[in-house]
Amino acid sequence: MEMVSAAKMRRAVSSVLGVRPYAHNAWHILTNLARAFETYQENRYLVVRDVKRVLIVVVSSDRGLCGSFNTQIEKKIRDMVAHPNKLTVRRVGRKHVESTVHEDAVAIDFITVGKKGELMVRKLKKEIIAAFPNGAQFSVLGDIKPLSSIVMEEYAAQRYDKVVVAYTDYVSAVTQQTRIRQILPISKIDIEEQIAEIDMLAKEYGIEETKMEYKVEPSPAELMEFLIPRLIAMQLFHAILESQASEHAARMVAMRNATDAAAEMSEDLTLRYNQIRQGKITQEIAEISAGSAALGN
Repeated sequence: MEMVSAAKMRRAVSSVLGVRPYAHNAWHILTNLARAFETYQENRYLVVRDVKRVLIVVVSSDRGLCGSFNTQIEKKIRDMVAHPNKLTVRRVGRKHVESTVHEDAVAIDFITVGKKGELMVRKLKKEIIAAFPNGAQFSVLGDIKPLSSIVMEEYAAQRYDKVVVAYTDYVSAVTQQTRIRQILPISKIDIEEQIAEIDMLAKEYGIEETKMEYKVEPSPAELMEFLIPRLIAMQLFHAILESQASEHAARMVAMRNATDAAAEMSEDLTLRYNQIRQGKITQEIAEISAGSAALGN
C-alpha cells in the first residue's frame, strides 16, 4: 500500500504542479483587474450580503488508512459548526467586516466530495445538498462543472450568503495544511492570499509578477461575467487536486509508519519467543538432569 500510494502521490503532485502556473496567472489577471472588482459590484458573484446561510464544500478522501488526513478536516469542520461567527466575517475591499447576524441564527449546509466527508457531516446531523462520493472523478478541469454549477447557482439564487471550501493544501510529502477558503462572494483578499501561497513556485516556472493595464472589449461587465465562473471552477478544482495529493502523501507516510511499527513489533515478538523457547529448553534440561541424578542414587 505504501508503494501504491507513492505512485499515486507522484501522479497527483504532478497534476497539482501542472495546474499551479495556470491558476497563478489566472488569479493575477483578475487581481490586475481590481478596478472591475470595485466598479461592477452589481455582478451576482461579487455582491456582499449579511451572512445568514453558509455553504461549505468539504473535500475529503474516499478511503481511510491515511493517518490524520480526514481527522484534521473533521476537526476544522466541527470548529466551524461550533463557532459560526468565524464564517460570518465579510470581506469588503481589504477590510474584514463583522456580520450583524448573531451566530445562533446562522445556518450551515454542506456539499461533500469524498465518502469520508459525507460520513463526517452526517455525524454532525447537518444538511447535505449534494454529495460526490467519488473524489477521484475530478481529474480534469471539465469534470468540476457539476460541482461549480451547483455552487454558483445556489449563491446567485441568494439561498446562501457565503460559500467556503474546506480542503487540505499539499506542501510536501510529510507536510499538509488544512485550510478554509472563501469561494463566494469573490474576495480579492482571498485571491491574493492564494497567489502568495503558490508564489514560492512562481520562479520555478518562470512566472513573473507584473502590473499591467488592460484594454477590455466588449465591456468590463461582460468580461467579468465570463471570467468569474471560470475562476470559481478553477478554485474548486485546485482545492480538490491539492487534497488528492495530500491524501496520497498522508497514506504513504501512514503505511510507512505502519510498516516500521510492524517490523519493530516483529523483532520484539521474535525476541520474546526466543526467550520463552530458551527458558523451556533450559527447564527441560534441568528436569532431565534431575531425573538422571535420581536414578543414579
